[in-house]
Amino acid sequence: MSKARVAVVVLNWNGKVHLERFLSSVVENTPEFARLFVADNASTDDSVEFLVSNFPQVNILRLSSNYGFAGGYNRALRQVDVEYFVLLNSDVEVTPGWIEPVVEFMESRPGVVAAQPKILSFAEKEKFEYAGAAGGFMDVLGYPFCRGRILHHLEADLGQYNNETQILWATGACLFVRADAFWEADGFDEQFFAHMEEIDLCLRLHRMGYKVASVPGSKVYHLGGGTLSSTSPRKTFLNFRNSLWVMAKNWPARYFYTLVPLRLALDVVAAFVFIAKGNFRGAWAVFQAHWEFAKKWVFMRRLAPPCSRKLPDGVLMGSIVLNFYLKRIKRFSQLKKFRKNYT
Repeated sequence: MSKARVAVVVLNWNGKVHLERFLSSVVENTPEFARLFVADNASTDDSVEFLVSNFPQVNILRLSSNYGFAGGYNRALRQVDVEYFVLLNSDVEVTPGWIEPVVEFMESRPGVVAAQPKILSFAEKEKFEYAGAAGGFMDVLGYPFCRGRILHHLEADLGQYNNETQILWATGACLFVRADAFWEADGFDEQFFAHMEEIDLCLRLHRMGYKVASVPGSKVYHLGGGTLSSTSPRKTFLNFRNSLWVMAKNWPARYFYTLVPLRLALDVVAAFVFIAKGNFRGAWAVFQAHWEFAKKWVFMRRLAPPCSRKLPDGVLMGSIVLNFYLKRIKRFSQLKKFRKNYT
């Protein structure tokens, strides 16, 4: 296989309905210097047959099992020899010229090894989308949020986050990453399976001295919930467990041991909110997440940065939950007290 500069890799699992709806926009707007792949996680629908019949120009990477987002991409990307990977969800509509601004930005700044475009909602195109918006951050308790999205509140896109800027994490819904840096960081941690593995990857890249950026000169539209809906107990489990694992792997000891009891307490409150709403499966998923975290936290702590006393730059030195519910802060631009100011 000749080496191309960019590979757009769409990971699919039983997602024929999304391939039918969104893949045409990717084919039409992928430039000649990029190659387009669909990596199939052993789908049991007729996704592969649909691709063969309708998109013969797309390269298909067939995986032997459903390895999740993390494992699926690790196995697929080992088969692709390029300078830049673009990891794209199957439920994303891309726009003309969506690749060039991000690659050009990264080319001009060698220290930036991962980036994302502006992520807008496919359903409400004037608003940011939950998974990434205009760039991701975390609070000191390990809860993620974005420029344009705090908890469940989505801002309208009024150009307020159109500046190119360093961020803490870039979304896996549309993640640009230098191939050499991805492998230098050992790729995704497959224990995560899906959800927040990209946050863990970005934090490891930061620790290696690299930077992650938001490049809003490119924009895409994300449907969201393409594989697991927002109300799925499985998604609730993965989000709560994996965000705790992110803390265990990346927070210095003096922060982790001090803050994790408060974080667990807030999660319990969240579980009782699920119960109050009659969502007993969601509440049970939170407690299952805590149990899985308890079983593995010692192992995860062994992966934490040795001797580090600093949180990653870009961490909010406070609770995004308390800011939202007590101070009524719903816009990223209202937040203060970052470990480093990336507003």
